[in-house]
Amino acid sequence: MNREDREMTKIMEMLRDQGIDEGLIADVEAFRSSFEVEESERRRVTEPMIPFYGKEILEQAIAGLLQGENLLLSGSKATGKNVLAENLAWVFGRPSYNISFHVNTDSSSLIGTDTFVNNEVTLRKGPVYQCAQYGGFGILDEINMAKNDAVSVLHATLDHRRIIDVPGYDKITLHPAARFIGTMNYGYAGTKELNEALVSRFLVIDMPPVDEETLMKIFRVTFPGAKDKALEQFAGLFLDLQLKAFNGEITTRPLDLRGLLAAMKTMKGGLRPSLAVKMGITNKTFDIFEKKIINDVVMTRIPESWTAGDVFA
Repeated sequence: MNREDREMTKIMEMLRDQGIDEGLIADVEAFRSSFEVEESERRRVTEPMIPFYGKEILEQAIAGLLQGENLLLSGSKATGKNVLAENLAWVFGRPSYNISFHVNTDSSSLIGTDTFVNNEVTLRKGPVYQCAQYGGFGILDEINMAKNDAVSVLHATLDHRRIIDVPGYDKITLHPAARFIGTMNYGYAGTKELNEALVSRFLVIDMPPVDEETLMKIFRVTFPGAKDKALEQFAGLFLDLQLKAFNGEITTRPLDLRGLLAAMKTMKGGLRPSLAVKMGITNKTFDIFEKKIINDVVMTRIPESWTAGDVFA
């Protein structure tokens, strides 16, 4: 069995383990068979570090993408928006292009800029251009931070006509496999409401908060040698912080699943759990009063006396 067959088998097992509709799975297989990936872009087809767990969300996303639609994933912090986007690109076997929106992201950042090659002016292609050309999945991260210049490009790119007109260059017709997945958090500094014209170009999925079952699956896959009782405490710690953030007792800064996973990696290397959690969670906030609240929550879940041996066998 070659690498592609092994990857396909792994993807199908992941979908079937979650009970994904067999009709959708068959359509995904047909999609992958219909569209080859350019050799130059194969390096962009990568398996995510963390699988996405959530049958209903996966079925909604897969069904929409199969019909040629673009997706907008909205929800609070740590709901797995980027993890889902990365998993979808892998499931469909498409190269992924990550586009993070910020104050300096403009049309040239997305489409491309002029540059000199062999003493001739040529277009250095941006991620949206490459995604359109090669049939990739463009992940539009924090799309509600896009300024007007960038939004004008998104309007054209996401339109049902699937054509981007680049002034001074040829028109770009989007590859039939090209899709775009936007992600957005509410309440971050610099964010704004998306206008109706842009939202109408997406199917919108509201991402639910992560629950204990999902956290335990992520922990077990990421750290197969960890002890279940320890993993339960880390899941409980995250859920305790999530509840406090939802109630407005703390900010969402320490609600950081990436930070918690990174802390657990350092424990695997031998660092004492209380110190690891301090780096990955507690120190994510710089307010002394909030830090004290978080530290109290941590102490109820992660005893100071714990060593790395209490977490990993």
